[in-house]
Amino acid sequence: MTIKTILTEPNKILRQISKPVEKVGKEEQILMDDMLETMYNAKGIGLAAIQIGIPKRIIVLDISKEENDKTPMFFVNPVVKNKNIELSTYEEGCLSVPNQFAEIDRPSECKVEYLDYNGEKKFLEAKGLLATCIQHEMDHLEGILFIDYLSKLKKTMIIKKLSKQKGKADRIVV
Repeated sequence: MTIKTILTEPNKILRQISKPVEKVGKEEQILMDDMLETMYNAKGIGLAAIQIGIPKRIIVLDISKEENDKTPMFFVNPVVKNKNIELSTYEEGCLSVPNQFAEIDRPSECKVEYLDYNGEKKFLEAKGLLATCIQHEMDHLEGILFIDYLSKLKKTMIIKKLSKQKGKADRIVV
């Protein structure tokens, strides 16, 4: 498994719409393994393939709290079939928007149809944090970041801050 570089906002690639996966094969499984390793290394709970520069409709999640009891989940070509009208609010962050957090309202429950790690069709009824995480990662597949739900002023401030941080990280000090 290989740890990949996670793209950070602002980056045009993050705004691309990801393409459906034709078939889950060895290449996609290696990608999912790499994504999981990358996500764990970054201390995240979800990652979309586009976040490492690959515009495929693949996400990985693990919302387990225990270090020794990991429960990774793999979603290929996920589609939300039903969303609850009742909303829940979670403070969201994102590996592609480092060190920025905001409370976001999303449907509290959703039903998802997807292909698993082996390419088998599955259905999942998700609630609470899992539902929020799935919806957050699925937004990535559409080129949407959680900051897009914020006011224009807040979003602009965050992007300016991230742009400045990017500029500093690239400087070479001798």
